[in-house]
Amino acid sequence: MEKKQFQAESKRLLEMMVNSIYSQKEIFLRELISNASDAIDKMYYRSLTDDSLEFEQEKYAVFIEANKDARTLTLKDTGIGMTKAELEANLGTIAKSGSLAFKKENEIKDGHDIIGQFGVGFYAAFMVADKVSVLSRSVDSEEAFRWESDGTDGYTIEPAEKNEVGTEITLHLKENGDEESFDDYLEEYRLKQIIKKYSDFIRYPIKMNVTVSKPNEENEDEYTEFQEEQTINSMVPIWRKNKSELTDDDYEQFYQDKRYGFDKPLEHIHVAVDGAVRYNAILFIPESTPFDYYSKEFEKGLELYANGVLIMEKSAELVPDYFSFVKGMVDSEDLSLNISREMLQHDRQLQLIAKNIKSKIKSQLKTMMKKEPEKYETFYKAFGRQLKFGVYNDFGANKDDLQDLLMFYSSTEKKLVSLTDYVSRMKEDQTQIYYATGESIDRIAKLPQTEMVAEQGYEILYFTEDVDEFAIKMLRSYSEKEFTSVSSSDLKLNDENKEEEETQPEHTEMFTKMKEILSGKVKDVRASKRLKTHPVFLAADGEITLEMEKVLQAMPDNQHVKAEKVLELNSNHEVFKSLQHAFDTDEEKLSLYTNLLYSQALLIEGLPLEDPVEFTKDMCKVMI
Repeated sequence: MEKKQFQAESKRLLEMMVNSIYSQKEIFLRELISNASDAIDKMYYRSLTDDSLEFEQEKYAVFIEANKDARTLTLKDTGIGMTKAELEANLGTIAKSGSLAFKKENEIKDGHDIIGQFGVGFYAAFMVADKVSVLSRSVDSEEAFRWESDGTDGYTIEPAEKNEVGTEITLHLKENGDEESFDDYLEEYRLKQIIKKYSDFIRYPIKMNVTVSKPNEENEDEYTEFQEEQTINSMVPIWRKNKSELTDDDYEQFYQDKRYGFDKPLEHIHVAVDGAVRYNAILFIPESTPFDYYSKEFEKGLELYANGVLIMEKSAELVPDYFSFVKGMVDSEDLSLNISREMLQHDRQLQLIAKNIKSKIKSQLKTMMKKEPEKYETFYKAFGRQLKFGVYNDFGANKDDLQDLLMFYSSTEKKLVSLTDYVSRMKEDQTQIYYATGESIDRIAKLPQTEMVAEQGYEILYFTEDVDEFAIKMLRSYSEKEFTSVSSSDLKLNDENKEEEETQPEHTEMFTKMKEILSGKVKDVRASKRLKTHPVFLAADGEITLEMEKVLQAMPDNQHVKAEKVLELNSNHEVFKSLQHAFDTDEEKLSLYTNLLYSQALLIEGLPLEDPVEFTKDMCKVMI
């Protein structure tokens, strides 16, 4: 029997593929099952034009047999089979795809697409086997042939006996090594696991003998084990069913079956598109954050299927980072696959799918916010931070997509409100959207700088997360209304207040002296009309606010960025009179009071004292 050699290029490709193309060895089973499904598909299409063939779907299946004694794994299909010439053409030349040629010849466009296109999947078997035997009989022949190869030294083809049309592939597994046990691929649980993971939605039954047990008739406490042939795969995926056939419980069960999370999904999105690109998708918005969501270990992405075959567990390209909380899957017949099904071309089809999915998610969230505000609030408490990161990232490139989804706590409504709601309640003369920052709602409510804004009846948004102000700085405005911090040096409440703040000539000399005392610590010292009951607070000039300074100072790569601070004093407070008296009579006491007030303002803002020891000494001096 003559041994034929692989072409030189094919041999090099085989070596490369076995060692590097596939990321996981378990992929071999997916590839062989997909090829078996292709063979049955070909029989189906043949029956459409050949009156001598009758396609009865219940007669077609893929069978898997594990023989632990012989250390072989066998896959059988009842598909179209191969002639000797086809065995040599399809298996003797790597990357020669009989499925692709069949698809082109028959111009398949009815949606019942075949899976294989590139003809290299079969050779994935050599990742786990040191010898592969293929016994096949074509529907066009009474003869059967056996193709056999060890994957390195060519192949042989010889006549063989096979009573039925179809193909039988036997893998002689490699010897176990120190790092990998190939015997695992003979274990029932492992085979079932791989089938369910990658090939659960192949349209034909995948059958294998499964160990089951039943109580003994004489003694129910004892069980008898026996082998029973079972269908392992589900076959009909939920996403190919009509939405009208499905209930919320069906979607929830799918969410649990796919282990997308331990929670319940808040919302699902079922998409079926048949346009420039054909695909089906089921997307879920979870109820709670995964434990590792805000960590480097978290991987975003949707499951990606090609004709019901899982090719990627996490396709990150399908969802933008700011929607990374979305779970689910996409199945398309139009994807352009590279050498292996898990190597995806970044092509126009994928971009179109991703763009459409992004739009669907945004639309669903906006609908939830409008029609089911309590449910949206649950979602926002879990993932609102991610939306705000999305506004800030990429220099605000996505702000238009996300700004309508943002929510913040309202000083007047005492709950989370959208920016749209805030703007709808603005006073006629109001030109700014006011906000305050702090570690908590309670602390913000006690800030001195909120007094004047609140007294004049303006609603204030409370920012309690470190990303809030960075996101708002990127937005700059909403509905043509600028965002203004209550700590800003210019609140633009009205011209009268602004004029009063700017004209305090009788205190100019004292403020100048205090500024000298605080040299390098503050940009200016001035009187404030926004304070009512508090004696002092720190305002900020420029783009960097006090809250942003705290966030930036806490980062590992601390660049020592600081806000330009302005010390504002309440000229109607009793403390101010003490300052005036000290300025007139005791320069040392003025210095003491100035430093104490500055430290007090730092503490109110949650900023660290520059010299805690000196502060305690100053406190003691006041008490003496």
